[in-house]
Amino acid sequence: MPILARSEARAFYDRLGARQDTQWWYEDPATDDLVAHADFAPARAVFELGCGTGRFAHRLLEHELSPAATYAGVDLSPVMVDLARKRLAAFGSRAGVRQSDGDLRFPETDAGQDRFVCNYVLDLLSEADIRAAISEAARMLADGGLLCVASLGAGRGPVSKGMAGLWRLVHRLRPAWLGGCRPLDLAPMLAPETWHVRHRRRIVAWGIPSEVIVAARRARA
Repeated sequence: MPILARSEARAFYDRLGARQDTQWWYEDPATDDLVAHADFAPARAVFELGCGTGRFAHRLLEHELSPAATYAGVDLSPVMVDLARKRLAAFGSRAGVRQSDGDLRFPETDAGQDRFVCNYVLDLLSEADIRAAISEAARMLADGGLLCVASLGAGRGPVSKGMAGLWRLVHRLRPAWLGGCRPLDLAPMLAPETWHVRHRRRIVAWGIPSEVIVAARRARA
């Protein structure tokens, strides 16, 4: 399965810029479901891999998190980082956004985060990088902390399954046409000795299939 190089992905999302928010029509039903099951209210520290324009972070800070909670986001695209910083500036020191070089190791301390969020980002990565991101989430999350993921999924029913199949075909031929994204089946990558899947749902919006997973970090031995 061809994957966009980090430089190609950065260039694509630099060009996309604020237009990323126009994808709300198929992303919002999945992220709404994610919020409904991720219990953000008691979280003290939230980390987001691939914060994009900061739209989801703004929703969390404005409506879902307590006033004492902090947010940290990273993104590969400097354009996205700039957009997110401007959008979140009103939250002051509660919100920090920085540019990533694509490395999936972060300076956050072990077990220091209560939520690790990743919306429509893992579906850009190679399988090895997906596993590395999940491993990093396991390191960063406190026991009982939640991995909160929305991504393109396999679909349910003939229409969305057909759409997922067509998407995969186009991705194999020209991944750049799709921003590098393709449908995933993430649940098998969550080792049961590390993760308890609390919620998993396939959602279809206008024929586009997504999958939502909320998984709790099991207690360390």
